Amino acid sequence: MPTQDHMKQALQTYIDAFNAGDAQAVVALYADDAVIEDPVGNPPITGRAAIEEFYTNAIAGGAKLALDAPIRGSHGDRAAMAFTVDVPGMRIRAIDVMTFGPGGEIVRMEAHWGPDDIET
Repeated sequence: MPTQDHMKQALQTYIDAFNAGDAQAVVALYADDAVIEDPVGNPPITGRAAIEEFYTNAIAGGAKLALDAPIRGSHGDRAAMAFTVDVPGMRIRAIDVMTFGPGGEIVRMEAHWGPDDIET
């Protein structure tokens, strides 16, 4: 199981790479067969190619991420972060929960946000 420090560092790398416009570095954090549910309740995005398309589009759309609190670890295989997504014309407040595989890669990302978490 990955350490709490590893998981927290991976999420910080996620934020930094996303804001640098480096979709490849974000995607590299994921397992080949990872699943993204963003937001929870939407159909899942599965596999490296689909995940790469998801992040490439989000970055191209001008999204930027800002942590709202420190990244949180767990006693298990998950870590979470509360953050704000600023997209031109919109702001979304979200909490992402990432599940990590035994090799330290992200195997599942669940984004928790709903209609009340969007500001225009």
